[in-house]
Amino acid sequence: MRITVISVGKIKEKFYTGAIEEYSKRLSKYCTLSLVEVADEKAPETLSEKEMVQIKDREGERILDKIKESQYVITLEIRGKQLTSEELSEKMSALGLEGNSDVVFVIGGSLGLSDAVMKRSNFALSFSKMTFPHQLMKVVLLEQVYRGFRILRNEPYHK
Repeated sequence: MRITVISVGKIKEKFYTGAIEEYSKRLSKYCTLSLVEVADEKAPETLSEKEMVQIKDREGERILDKIKESQYVITLEIRGKQLTSEELSEKMSALGLEGNSDVVFVIGGSLGLSDAVMKRSNFALSFSKMTFPHQLMKVVLLEQVYRGFRILRNEPYHK
């Protein structure tokens, strides 16, 4: 299986980059992993609704430029479907069996995802109703994908 994670913005903190490197290394046994970062838009603290949409649209264009027509897209959205680790594992397995072995996970920037990116999504996934920093979500996502592969292969993993 090929897994691509597209995220908005660069990871700056060493504790995040260390965790991302560790899970990337662990995942190399199970899949081909690509981590793609697209530039975020600089935004002042106070924005009008129109300015927020414009920023999300510009970031969205960069995201969509990285997605191929044949790829199965899972967007991380607060209003998406919440799954257990086992259900995510089953979802990944089912995708592979259905011929969707090239999966893209998309993590938006601080304002979220554009309507165009959400429209392109094949599945909206939510990790929580809470909002998390996108840098942390990248670590959590990689850990859950890794856990999913371990579950699929009946390999031990802490609960």
